[in-house]
Amino acid sequence: MNKLNISTIRQLTKQEIELEIVKIKKILFNLRLQKSTNQLSKPHLFKYNKRILAQLYTIKNIKNY
Repeated sequence: MNKLNISTIRQLTKQEIELEIVKIKKILFNLRLQKSTNQLSKPHLFKYNKRILAQLYTIKNIKNY
C-alpha cells in the first residue's frame, strides 16, 4: 500500500484522484469482506483508508471550484 499524505494528494490531477478513490474503495470492500469472514489481521487499515478517502474527496471538491 502506498502512503498517501495530503501534500501528495494535492499534487494529483483530477483523473488521478478519481483512480485513487476507486482503489481505496476496493481496499475498503476487501477489508469488510475479510472482517465478515474473520480473516482480518490488520483492523487499523479501516481507519487509515477511510481517512485517505476523506482527504481525496476533500481535495477533489476543492479542485472543482
